[in-house]
Amino acid sequence: MKAVIPLDDAAADLATAGGKGASLARLARAGLPVPGGFHVTTDAYRAFVADFRDEILRASSADPAVIARMFAEHDMPAGIAEEIRHAYAALGGDVPVAVRSSATAEDLPGMSFAGQQDTYLNIRGDALLDAVKRCWASLWNPRAIAYRDQNGVPHDDVALAVVVQELVDAEAAGVMFTANPVTGARDEIVINASWGLGEAVVGGQVTPDTVVVSGGAVVQSRTADKTVMTVRTTTGTEERPVPGDLRGAAVLDDARAVELAGIGARIQALYGTPMDVEWASRDGAFAIVQARPITGIAPEVEEWNDSLKGDYLWTGGNLGEAIPDVMTPLTWSFVRLFIAEAMSASTLPGFDLVGNIGGRFYMNLSVVHSIATALGMKSRLSAVEQVFGKVPPGLDVPLVEVSRWEILKRVLPMAVRIRRRVRKNLKGMHAFLATSQQRCEDLRERIAATGSAAELAALWDAEIREHTVTACSMLEAAGRQGGTTLVFTRDRLRRLMGELDAEAMLTGVNSDGELASLGPVMGLSRLARGEITRAEFARTYGHRGAHEFEVSIPRPGEDPGWIDAQLAGLGDLRDDTEALLTRQARAREEAWARFAERYPRKEAGMRARVQRWSAVVRDRESTRSENIRAFWVLRAFAVRAGELTGHGDDVFFLYLEELLALLRGDQAALERVPVRRATYERYAALPPYPALIVGHFDPVRWAADPGRRADLHDARGSSVTVSDTVTGFPGAPGVVEGVARVLSGPEESERLKPGEILVTTLTNVGWTPMFPRAAAVVTDLGAPLSHASIVARELGIPAVVGTGNATMRLRDGDRIRVDGERGTVESLESQDSAKAGASAGEV
Repeated sequence: MKAVIPLDDAAADLATAGGKGASLARLARAGLPVPGGFHVTTDAYRAFVADFRDEILRASSADPAVIARMFAEHDMPAGIAEEIRHAYAALGGDVPVAVRSSATAEDLPGMSFAGQQDTYLNIRGDALLDAVKRCWASLWNPRAIAYRDQNGVPHDDVALAVVVQELVDAEAAGVMFTANPVTGARDEIVINASWGLGEAVVGGQVTPDTVVVSGGAVVQSRTADKTVMTVRTTTGTEERPVPGDLRGAAVLDDARAVELAGIGARIQALYGTPMDVEWASRDGAFAIVQARPITGIAPEVEEWNDSLKGDYLWTGGNLGEAIPDVMTPLTWSFVRLFIAEAMSASTLPGFDLVGNIGGRFYMNLSVVHSIATALGMKSRLSAVEQVFGKVPPGLDVPLVEVSRWEILKRVLPMAVRIRRRVRKNLKGMHAFLATSQQRCEDLRERIAATGSAAELAALWDAEIREHTVTACSMLEAAGRQGGTTLVFTRDRLRRLMGELDAEAMLTGVNSDGELASLGPVMGLSRLARGEITRAEFARTYGHRGAHEFEVSIPRPGEDPGWIDAQLAGLGDLRDDTEALLTRQARAREEAWARFAERYPRKEAGMRARVQRWSAVVRDRESTRSENIRAFWVLRAFAVRAGELTGHGDDVFFLYLEELLALLRGDQAALERVPVRRATYERYAALPPYPALIVGHFDPVRWAADPGRRADLHDARGSSVTVSDTVTGFPGAPGVVEGVARVLSGPEESERLKPGEILVTTLTNVGWTPMFPRAAAVVTDLGAPLSHASIVARELGIPAVVGTGNATMRLRDGDRIRVDGERGTVESLESQDSAKAGASAGEV
């Protein structure tokens, strides 16, 4: 048994020296600048743990915390200790060293295990043996155990070597990626650099400089404000402030960056794969202290980006709220079919009214503004804002480069066709609504019963597509039946009665027939009281959810756990929905009484008008719900296609035409599935994009920008500043003070406690079950006719929607005041701080 071997020993392979040690040995043998040192082998580790190995394995599944004590209490065998002391002495007198763990399951192409075991810096003399034992013990820390469990690595197969190297007392250090880890570009080397030892960079305590080298030259450089550096001390290392003259100074000039990139290129050539390299620099010389294959480097991807089509204003409002996810290609195909039928104006020749930007759905407001301008209706754009949200003051909306005559020539004939189409479809709308649920259930059963791919394709041609088109057409008819009723009824009431009474008078949509957006929460309440069964709930409401357009995601009705989670969330609030509706009914009648007293001759006419409002809203919400039920049929179709073809969830990464071709035997499109899957995962990993986008937008670059805005991206360099105040549409009136709970998605619903204020980017019907818990609702996206406004109004919950910046300005846990009548949100934290400061000044 060899307990210690030289750093560049040919025997230093994965089994003997662990992943990190084997890599450093390979680098050293290739003549790369690696600090001197030696390996404490896995044989030494196994000899040390031989007497208590079974105890370690038992503790690893019961109480990992006791393992470190086991290692500390056992003495290192005398022979091993002597070999380590001898090798250390050969490095020089009292040389400071880095003592690094190197596991046998580490730095592998598919699993980095980086950071799972421990490293100790600036170790000297007798402290070395203790540092080696602590490294050995770190093989069994809870973090490392969990990582092995996650990656299917058996615990009894692993062992730990230790690398002991001379510590470079670095003036500067950092990390180098020999391929761009964000974009996957293989022709770019990305260098992160900061002052001092590299631990501050690796540990994320400092924002480093970033230099990108390509083709032997620096092509991009960003110098950061580096506040912290790791330095050696007499007892180890510590974090210290960076001297003022170095904070904003570039760590590497161009020549040095190119030199370091050259070393990186040699390392990549040695390994034949992109590498993640830790480096240090002292007295003008570079040293490589670690190199591992880059895990998870971005593969080849496609670009899904309609913002490149021109300089347009895109909005994520309205339908972007209903479709909040990055869409798989199959979903995008279905959404395009939906848009063509439910918004037939989108097929206007020469105009891109809808788009896919980084996998997300956006509407082109430049087209809407251009048409309004051409028709002399710019003053009516306030109606557009009530649907799609506000355009910030000062934002110049770019118009499409088409003459007024061309717009009129294209728009007017289409307007006539749409009017005829809507009139025809309205005649069959209520019959469709009466039969849709049973029709969808029948189709799903028939899909499940298909016995071949060809049979499923025939069912699509004969019935599935037809039902989908009908559902979409009915939604268009319902949305257009009232003309301007939805917008101008609300505006007229506000002028006559003010915001508070107007919003109260417009509620009650749910009283004459169920409002579909409230259906899931009302159904859950009935289920909790035993009035309906779980099966009945799933049949009636199981198609509605936060991700109801995305066909790759199961419907709530497919997941019994979803129902359990929602029931648990109701808790003691199961009667709250009805209580809120009852309270709002009183407020509504009191408002109508005030209207009758003030305008006695107008009451009957206004009640009739509001009834029409309610009917339009109810029909719109009902047809939307049935449209989503049709999307459940589309999901069933896709899942069955995956089963019958044997390609499983790969089918979600085909476009509809390709999927139909696959069902008919053409597999050519399958070769694009890995690229599309990688593209989808790339975009899905990014935060939600800005509510408004002007011009060309690169989602990856935007997400990497620490100064990114969530409200607006203007490629023209617009001077519209981020507002210091949080203001939006008065979604539902009332004033509430409480704790802000900022949620990124409905999956975090358990974090919202009763009486807290829900703050989020957007809501759709999947959020409805948590509304009764919320004291108020605040959203970045939204408008008076959006989901949050309609549901909050019905429940009498104050709401401010379409703020653009609520999630940027409000912090989770802050105390805030929401004024749903004025459309404002105030932070009480800053007010309290100001009062405290004033009081301190008076003392």
